[in-house]
Amino acid sequence: MLDFLTVGTIINVHGVRGEVKVMPETDDVNRFKKLKNVWLQYGSVRTPAEITGVKLQARFVILKLEGIDDRDTAERLKGREIVIERKDAVKLPPKTYFIGDLIGCSVYEEDGNLLGTVRDVLPGAGCDSYDVYDENGRNIMIPALEDVVLSVDVQEAKIVVRLLPGLKEVYFGK
Repeated sequence: MLDFLTVGTIINVHGVRGEVKVMPETDDVNRFKKLKNVWLQYGSVRTPAEITGVKLQARFVILKLEGIDDRDTAERLKGREIVIERKDAVKLPPKTYFIGDLIGCSVYEEDGNLLGTVRDVLPGAGCDSYDVYDENGRNIMIPALEDVVLSVDVQEAKIVVRLLPGLKEVYFGK
């Protein structure tokens, strides 16, 4: 499990007073109103930041960060992820997981056959899908349905699934 969770990415500046435009990576953008202390991460480098202002837009969040008072300084923050410590994360309902905890999990069929590793979780209209790659670089999209995903153990980084009939053959040709 990750110690830090990404809640957004700075994609641009906003105005001339140092505000930044953030693409939220959370289901609840109102979450930003409750955040005070966050971390700005670029690669493996993480620096603390304090949020002093939040404005919500249709698809974005505008943040004012302590000490960032002009457009040029804000420009340098583009591409940085906004991360929080796990202890500051919202409590999830049962059988829901942070995407960051699912990425990297090994995915097994219920008979123990390894299908691959979760590389991404893609949102869908009816349900999310796990994008799973095997050691040969082939991928399979597994719907995150209760009848398909039998168990998830983020501590062990292991997911067990029961594939829908024909799904494996469609993707892997077996």
